[in-house]
Amino acid sequence: MVLAYLAHRFSTADVVAVHAVSPAVPAAATERVRRHATRHGWTLRLIDAGEMADPDYLRNPVDRCFHCKKNLYDSMGAVAGVPTASGTNLDDLSDFRPGLEAARQRGVIHPYVEAGLRKADIYALAQAHGLDDLAALPAQPCLASRIETGIVVDEDALRFVEQAELGLAQLLPGQSALRCRITAAGVVLECDSVPAGAARQALEAWAESFCAQAGRRFAGVRPYRRGAAFLRVEA
Repeated sequence: MVLAYLAHRFSTADVVAVHAVSPAVPAAATERVRRHATRHGWTLRLIDAGEMADPDYLRNPVDRCFHCKKNLYDSMGAVAGVPTASGTNLDDLSDFRPGLEAARQRGVIHPYVEAGLRKADIYALAQAHGLDDLAALPAQPCLASRIETGIVVDEDALRFVEQAELGLAQLLPGQSALRCRITAAGVVLECDSVPAGAARQALEAWAESFCAQAGRRFAGVRPYRRGAAFLRVEA
């Protein structure tokens, strides 16, 4: 979103912002895009990237992100008809990111990488341009990232995750990382700081009830761990 703001403000070319609406994208994220587009006068296109119709994506393999991004970039290219720029930054290059291969195959450009910028630099840019909500926004990976590798991605699971994390945000205000993981063992909740005593008991009681209503098994609360739902067999 910071890239869209900067491109619209400073580029001499016509800029189109494309946002994919999907069960894997929280409604709050779509509303945030709409709000900024209205405020800053972006040309915005909302699309269905079509990943939910891709069996390779739905089976949730270790390279799920490749299948997501191939659908996304193909759909964006068809709508905009111009080169696509992503918000990939230098920090992303040191991680396992199958989506980068989809970007390479489709000629997607990465302005932040070309400029030598890391995630902290992008937050600083947001702050410098008065994008206070973006400067304070924690990492926002798609909802499918909460589903453990090998467990099929479906709309019911994605809706469950979204609603669970909305509930968590109300129960644990102020925490920057809250995750609802769907794992082979059941539903696991993660947070920056796991509450103790009566507060933990209240959280677990809420989680037990919430999961039971959805016909799911609650498997406990633990500290937030980045990428905890991603399972990869090492050679």
